Amino acid sequence: MKFQKTKYLYISTLLAFMLIPLGGLTTDIYIPSLPAMAEDLSVPIEKVQISLLLFMVSSGFSQLFIGSILDSFGRYRINIFALVTFSLASFIIALVPEIYVIYLMRIIQGITVSLIIVGKRSFFVDLYKGEKLKHYTSLFSIVWATAPIVAPFIGGYLQVLFGWQSNFYLLGILTVIILFFELRFTGESLQNFQVFKRKEIAAVYRKMLGTPDFYLGLIIIGLSYSLLVVYGMISPLIIEKVYGFSPVVTGYSSLASGIALMSGGIISKLMIKKGLFMKINAAVILQLIIVVSMFIVTLKYDGVQFLLGFTLSLHLLSGFIFNNVYAYSLQRFTTNAGIASGLTGGGVYVVSSVAGYGLINLFEIKDIQTFALVNFIIVAILFISILLFGKAVGLERAKSNFQATK
Repeated sequence: MKFQKTKYLYISTLLAFMLIPLGGLTTDIYIPSLPAMAEDLSVPIEKVQISLLLFMVSSGFSQLFIGSILDSFGRYRINIFALVTFSLASFIIALVPEIYVIYLMRIIQGITVSLIIVGKRSFFVDLYKGEKLKHYTSLFSIVWATAPIVAPFIGGYLQVLFGWQSNFYLLGILTVIILFFELRFTGESLQNFQVFKRKEIAAVYRKMLGTPDFYLGLIIIGLSYSLLVVYGMISPLIIEKVYGFSPVVTGYSSLASGIALMSGGIISKLMIKKGLFMKINAAVILQLIIVVSMFIVTLKYDGVQFLLGFTLSLHLLSGFIFNNVYAYSLQRFTTNAGIASGLTGGGVYVVSSVAGYGLINLFEIKDIQTFALVNFIIVAILFISILLFGKAVGLERAKSNFQATK
């Protein structure tokens, strides 16, 4: 077996960081193209939105379970297989523009993206320890936020210049290029392979998902990301259909949203030594103030400037909360890094897709007022979840202190 060589560790680390945003890139790059895809495929825009949902659900649910596979069979060979398959699926979407083919390929992309990013997150736990590991895990959500920044921005221009298929050609070409470097510089990072025993693995899952601070952390990061999911799905409709702007403007709005998300993560990293709950409690209270203000102000005023002003503020705070709780969750169970990474990443997609797509269909968001209402519902649930999370962490710490004194 080809193991990771120390002399190439720096390059492999860079490659891992390049692949971590792949899920967001695959989701967001064709957001500005949703109306054009619907028109070209002669289907309602809701059917094109389902392709987003299928990717997120398949990626989310597969991440929940593939961690045990990666802990038992390693990261490297599975990663190479996933990159090849993902690239092929991207080219097929571009070459066979039929909605049900797109659905199938999006499911395949969701599963392969899960294999790639769960393995790459586990790579850091495999090879780094202590403060170095803490430093890198705190960078995850910042790096991950690059996708919402660059993807719709690039996608908007590709849509205008070459059409929606060009988004998927780009995804295929990029993964082929990364595949070449992976084959050249990376190798297996897992040192201690876990024996694949269903009963023992099931026990690990039960332990993790039965730990209140861990599963509440998954809910919190999922709800934080659902604010971006809702905006990503409805922004082309409101910006292009209601306000009459081009897909490029949708791309710029998503660029601003991604910058806000990343800025929240950067602020979180700068405040890494501050108390966890002091930070996230203040952030969610500010979010409540913003969503209430958004609902009141948009009763009288309408326009893209109000849409973006309130949305970017919410997304900055979402990035702040996400980064704090995401890092906590990844480091919660270091002895089973693959499973913990899979549950954490999968939790984001499962919770955000169910909450986001469910609320979009329940309220049929077609104006800024309804969008404000949906944001309020998400933030209210997020506020309650953070309160419960605080109590769960407090109990866990008290339990650990008690055991340490015995």
